Amino acid sequence: MAAPLEVCHVACCANRAGPGVVAWGRGGLVAFGSCRSVILYDPQKRKVVGTLNGHSERVNCVQWIYKNDGSQETELISGGSDKCLILWETRSGELVNFVRLEGHTEAVCAIDAVSLANEASAELNLLIASAGSDSTVRIWSRHGTEVKCLQALQFGNGFVMDVSLSFLPGSTVPILACGGDDCRIHLYVQQEGQFQNQLLLRGHEDWIRGVEWAACDGDLFLASCAQDCLIRIWKIHASSLPLLETGDEDVIRLKENIFTVKDNKGSDTSFAVTLDSVLAGHENWVCAVHWQPSFFRDGRREQPMRLLSASVDKTIILWAPDEESGVWLEQVRVGEVGGNTLGFFDCCFSPDGMMILAHAFHGALHLWKQTSANKREWTPEVVISGHFNSVQDVNWDPEGEFIITVGSDQTTRIFAPWKRENQAEVTWHEVARPQVHGYDMQCLAMTGPFQFVSGAEEKVLRVFTAPRNFVENFSSISGVSLEKLYSGRMNNLPEGATVPALGLSNKAVFQEDTAIQTTGEDEKINSSSQYHENYFQPCSLTEPPTEDHLLQNTLWPETQKLYGHGYEVFCVACNSAKTVIASACKASKKEHAAIILWSAMTWKQLQSLPFHNLTVTQMAFSPDDKFLLAVSRDRKWSLWKCKDSSPSEPETAFGLFAYTDQNMAAHSRIIWSCDWTPDSKYFITGSRDKKVVIWGKCCSAEENKGDAPAAVRLCSSVLEVGDSVTAVSASPVLTLDGSYVIAVGTEGGAIHLYKWKPNGERLTCSDWTKCAETDSSQSHTLVVKRLSWRKHVGRAGHDTPESNKWLQLASCGADHAVKIFNINRHTVFEQ
Repeated sequence: MAAPLEVCHVACCANRAGPGVVAWGRGGLVAFGSCRSVILYDPQKRKVVGTLNGHSERVNCVQWIYKNDGSQETELISGGSDKCLILWETRSGELVNFVRLEGHTEAVCAIDAVSLANEASAELNLLIASAGSDSTVRIWSRHGTEVKCLQALQFGNGFVMDVSLSFLPGSTVPILACGGDDCRIHLYVQQEGQFQNQLLLRGHEDWIRGVEWAACDGDLFLASCAQDCLIRIWKIHASSLPLLETGDEDVIRLKENIFTVKDNKGSDTSFAVTLDSVLAGHENWVCAVHWQPSFFRDGRREQPMRLLSASVDKTIILWAPDEESGVWLEQVRVGEVGGNTLGFFDCCFSPDGMMILAHAFHGALHLWKQTSANKREWTPEVVISGHFNSVQDVNWDPEGEFIITVGSDQTTRIFAPWKRENQAEVTWHEVARPQVHGYDMQCLAMTGPFQFVSGAEEKVLRVFTAPRNFVENFSSISGVSLEKLYSGRMNNLPEGATVPALGLSNKAVFQEDTAIQTTGEDEKINSSSQYHENYFQPCSLTEPPTEDHLLQNTLWPETQKLYGHGYEVFCVACNSAKTVIASACKASKKEHAAIILWSAMTWKQLQSLPFHNLTVTQMAFSPDDKFLLAVSRDRKWSLWKCKDSSPSEPETAFGLFAYTDQNMAAHSRIIWSCDWTPDSKYFITGSRDKKVVIWGKCCSAEENKGDAPAAVRLCSSVLEVGDSVTAVSASPVLTLDGSYVIAVGTEGGAIHLYKWKPNGERLTCSDWTKCAETDSSQSHTLVVKRLSWRKHVGRAGHDTPESNKWLQLASCGADHAVKIFNINRHTVFEQ
């Protein structure tokens, strides 16, 4: 039986937790930590195929557990700021089982694991190493289903930033490398069940950020990188002879560090460690190094000698030894060419080595693919993207073609379906980043098909209009014709937008501005040629833009600023006719809690509506535009009615129609959210007191010209959700029996769907019926900030008759995620 709610899209990015938060498995899935979740992403399908929720704090590191036979992984391990590790078992991207490992007293920051051969049992036995902020490295083992901590290595006041496990050459003796803030690599070897410190490798002159082993041709290689901008490659091989003095002074020998261990049979074996190479190519900290994954050919494991490095100098370098000399050389360099970025934290190869995935400072993932024609050429590819901080608001555009979001990461983003020719599958992607701001974004409202107003932690509302380059590219990506998208004259639109130096406002760029003009021998250099790295460059796209393009070329011009609020803007709403905008700001006094109405035609202030004593948390116009509803931190709601315009008062004016009094105070805590039913008959309020209530206008009040507060009455029984209600939204479609469908988002991250049917004057619990609820993998892991139904039946990007049975619900949360759910209204609502 199909799930009641189907996740259509998840937009998110990797945590800013340093190296190790992204891992690419042999099975083709990319696992990465996003807030408190482990996301499983399929680069081939270009979509999230699984979400693992178990951590109670940020996920800092993930690692797939490779099988010795080279088959696809079914297990991975993650570590988080909740001081624990979780061992996950998955099947086809879905969680089967997990085990929680607790022992660290501070955040877990690095992990690694190796499989142990166990002939007596079919169970995959594991050895796990984890480094924490508590200055310890813990060794864990799993035998069958039992997992225990074998040992805790103490590092005093030191901090281990990365760990890597492997086996000594030609043996099954585990060896552990630890790199940290003392600029040395600590090598531990397991002897008699305990790891013992065998050697210190010196050479780096700053904190060591990454270490990783690779076994090749009977030798073991260790790559290390540090904040001294250098990469060092160390070689470990079996040494049959002790280190002897030689009388030949003309022979230059590398210094060898010798250590002796006992193998599993009790015999002493000596190993030598030498510095094989020093790679200098980065100009800033090198944060991560990773070898190309090994693969199996004819039953034999082969290890390609290719190394990938990531640096905060905004580049990723692919290194490989020269075929003739054996000297390590830079083969390929890829990276960001501009934008407001701070380089890369991590990188990894695809299983076949044909693709490179990089993790940037702000959490964005970058993907490059090797071209078949030229092995030295790597081209950017489409990859998952999303906010890297709390997502505060989400809206559908009026035609239901895309969603637009704002977040505390100071960005506004647009996500839309990508419809490929001759392919039935439609995937969602970020197609524009119209606003990159200097303040945390808080709210937005669509004021037209390609226009929105946004509010941030500043006193100003800003209005943005889509440029021509976006409209054209959106048409190519979504498959919607330009005639349907934009009925106006395209020639009047600016080409794009850019942010001037030392400016916060996006400035329009017109077509003539993008051309470099030359007259005779004198060249007139415009802004585009002077500031090529961070200036708009028009581009025709047939697929979603890459991260580099999103950073630079998808801004929208800012067309208006609206001044009037005394404090940071908190919420904004627009009526259905797109003629009036309502906004409110943070307030601790009545004078600042007033709602301001603006004309969306002239952008002038129309009216101030004082009533509430504290911050208005959300507002909603009724679908017929006759009423404006507001809810507040003062535990009250207010209802404002639109007055009929007259020649003396041509502009729309609103008057107080009804409000909460002591006799109607159904909520005892902050009212966080509100919405209207599609027929404008009822409105819904949701509160921190875990209650959802539906209100409606009284017939007698209409006859008495709306004498407040008796103009509105309680129309439903109080719905106890069980958790603080932070978002409510009413479906645009009613069920066959005339019930309304209400989506409820909670502080814990769950989303509930309820049916409510009017029951006349009788208020009974039977008027509420629960339809569905998100499971643990579908829910947000933190507060649901906003819910928004698509106002049209069907799924965006699908135009088949079968699509009409679906509805779509968008949600955003403090867990940095934006989710779109497909809901089959026949199976969910009519059951």
